[in-house]
Amino acid sequence: MAHPVTDLIHHSYIPPTGFEAPQPGVFKASTVIFPSVAAMRSREWKDKSAYTYGLHGTPTSYQLEERLCTLEGGQQCLLVPSGLAALALVSLSLLKAGDEVLLPDNVYGPNKSLVEGELMHWGISHQYYDPMDPQDLEAQISSRTKLVWLEAAGSVTLEFPDLLSLLRICKQRKVLTALDNTWGAGLAFKPFDLVPDESPALGVDITAHALTKYPSGGGDVLMGSVITRDAGLHMRLKLTHMRLGLGVGMNDVEAILRGLPSMALRYRAHDEATRALALWADSQAEFVQVLHPALPGSPGHAHWKELCVHTFGGAAGLFSVMLDERFTRDQTDAFCDALKLFKLGYSWGGPMSLVVPYELAQIRSNWPSYLEKGTLVRFSIGLEAVQDLQADIHQALGVLR
Repeated sequence: MAHPVTDLIHHSYIPPTGFEAPQPGVFKASTVIFPSVAAMRSREWKDKSAYTYGLHGTPTSYQLEERLCTLEGGQQCLLVPSGLAALALVSLSLLKAGDEVLLPDNVYGPNKSLVEGELMHWGISHQYYDPMDPQDLEAQISSRTKLVWLEAAGSVTLEFPDLLSLLRICKQRKVLTALDNTWGAGLAFKPFDLVPDESPALGVDITAHALTKYPSGGGDVLMGSVITRDAGLHMRLKLTHMRLGLGVGMNDVEAILRGLPSMALRYRAHDEATRALALWADSQAEFVQVLHPALPGSPGHAHWKELCVHTFGGAAGLFSVMLDERFTRDQTDAFCDALKLFKLGYSWGGPMSLVVPYELAQIRSNWPSYLEKGTLVRFSIGLEAVQDLQADIHQALGVLR
């Protein structure tokens, strides 16, 4: 008889099969056990037909990957530790020294830091194009251009580009496209099927998604995904994913799986509350401009309407305001500090409303003509009662009056 310590490790009990519950089981592993050397040598990690090592996935992560493909309309999915890791994986996999990547001038700040830091050091150049001017993108594409990043809506300023025209230009020039799909989340529009009745389907080549936001919904998980439809492109990404040793914790995967069933309900609730607040904010004298794609006067509203009409017309839970330029930076900060329900913090998509002031001149190459002059403040709307959030903004405006 073996020592009890050995029996604890090599216990003979195996629970019965056939257990089912609303939530998938959580399978955590670094080591995966093989029944034989032959099985060890024959198993393939690349096609998810078997299990080889925890870093390549378990039944838990496989389920999340497949559900995310269903959500966004893709066919292959990779999980990474954060939304920024998803952006980095795409660029690191598809670009090499001598290549060039194009990004919208309203690009997510950390993606901008990535190209201006690591990628430049490795001999990969970049250019910024005006997201609201497809001709500007077309003029900048050269033989060196291997990847174009897209955002809809744009980070912080939330203008909605003519995504269809941008994509058609890239397709004609045979340049790969990658969309940061965190705002749309697979619900506002279908990134791989932007025009349902068009054949062949017009869509992006890759989506990167910060699952940290709406799929999680709790503000307590960091994770990202990279989704494709092209098997060859997916394998390029998957090999880089493996070589970089990117992995996610299964307890975090469990949290995302738990959040997915309620995601559409939460997204709609964030959306409806945000529209109500943005419309009210548009009537406040201190705000010279309100930026939200569903507002008729917001930059790119017509493009948003054209694209998102195929779904329920989603517009996420963010809006930004431009405070009149007569207000100083200290006054803007005081306004943000005076908010009580809105907490100062980055990210969005969770139950708590957030606010962040931005120095727009420091994150944009040029001040766009469609933006009023002033200081920008971005609101992320949570799940609190709309009347309470409106009252909070109203009382905070008192410091400016």
